[in-house]
Formats: sequence, structure tokens, C-alpha cells
Amino acid sequence: MATMIMDPSSRYKLCSGQSISKQQESLVPTLVESRQQSVMVNRRELLLGLSMVPAIAMEPLLPTEAREVVVGSYLPPSTSDPSFVVFKASAKDTPALRAGNVQPYQFILPPTWKQTRVANILSGNYCQPKCAEPWVEVKFEDEKQGKLQVVASRLIRLTNKPNASIEDIGNPEKLIASLGPFVTGNTYDPDELLETKVEKRGDLTYYNYVLETPFALTGSHNIAKATAKGNTVVLFVVSATDKQWQASQKILKAMLDSFQV
Repeated sequence: MATMIMDPSSRYKLCSGQSISKQQESLVPTLVESRQQSVMVNRRELLLGLSMVPAIAMEPLLPTEAREVVVGSYLPPSTSDPSFVVFKASAKDTPALRAGNVQPYQFILPPTWKQTRVANILSGNYCQPKCAEPWVEVKFEDEKQGKLQVVASRLIRLTNKPNASIEDIGNPEKLIASLGPFVTGNTYDPDELLETKVEKRGDLTYYNYVLETPFALTGSHNIAKATAKGNTVVLFVVSATDKQWQASQKILKAMLDSFQV
């Protein structure tokens, strides 16, 4: 049991029953002060460490991982038209490309556009490589000019023939009837289809579409291009509001024309 201090002016008794001299007593404040300084130093080190966490978390992403920044800051200019930059999709860009379920594709877009994140449920990340429903590959947008997205669908959803060409699926009207809701963001009405065109590039055939979609979530103007390669149909869609279309339709059409798989 600890001994009580009876005479603080002469001696202190320790809990063990031992006592300390006046000389030792004089060292007590020094030891206490040293202990307090040590605690304060440790506390400062801890706070400094915590203050570094947000800085680490906010380190800039690599260009290939960049999101919500203008594409001109990390994509190379187009050799055919330096006023555009080139996006070439590779295995690091989407789950379907990593799974080999989609062949690489490319297109041009203005350097002021931004790449936006695709929600995990829309990206097909949870179902690759055998997604039953179409999924969104990539999305870009510019507030003044419009939006673009690349949508992919497994051939088996559209035809039972493996490695089918787009002609094997059917004519342009049949294909857009199946994928139209993924162009508009909600529903598709055949009366909204204004124009179709069939284009041949190398070994692939492309179907081109012009749609006027007053009730579409994506915008009242939609132009699209689709082709089939491997076991997947890839659909490139550019969308705009009336105001955006009036100001930027030439740019949007150039983006559509550039798309290739």
C-alpha cells in the first residue's frame, strides 16, 4: 500500500515506500517538463502526418486515368486536323477492352471536351466478358457543344451467328430498333429516324444514323455510327441540344465521321 507524504518540505515518499532526497526532488519539475515536451513533439508529428493524407489522396492522376479534365491536356493532336485531339481506346481504358470483348476503337474530339466517369453498373464491369445487356464504354462532354458516348453490345443479343458482320444482323433500321434506347437514353420511336447511310471502310461496314429526338434524355439531336467486329457491335453516339446543334453541328459531324474500329 502506498505511503502518504507527510512532510512535503523535507522528503517525498514513493509508492514503493522508498524516499527521494531534496536534490532528487529538484529534478522532478525538469523530468515532468521533459516528458511534456516529448508528448507535444509526438503530437505535432502525428498532426503533421495526418495533414499529409489529403495531399497524398489528391495527387494528380496519370493521363490515362484522368477524368473531368480537358482532353487536350493529355490526348495528342490529330495529324489530319490539329484543332482536334485523338482518343485511341486500349486495354487500360475499359473493362470490356481488358476482357478482349471489344476491339480497340478511335475517334477525334475537340481539346476542350472532358472525359466523364461511367457508373460501374453501366460500364459492364460486373458482367464481363458475358454481359447480357449493352454497356457504355466511354463518355465525353462539353457544356457548349454536346456529348458523346460509345455503347457496346454482344452479338448474341442481336443474332445467333458467331462473328457476324453488321449486315448479318440486318439492315440499318433493324439494328437501330434494337439499340435506339441506348442512343436516346430512354425510348426509341422509328419516326425519329431521319436518315441512314451505309459506309464501307476496309473490311468493315458502318451504319450511319441521323435522328431527331425531341424527348430523348441525351438531347434533341443525335447522330450515330455502328459496326460489328469480333463478337461485339460498337455504337458511337454524338448528342446535342437545339442550341448546341445550331452552334456546333459541323464539329459533331466531324467527330462522327472519324469513328472507326
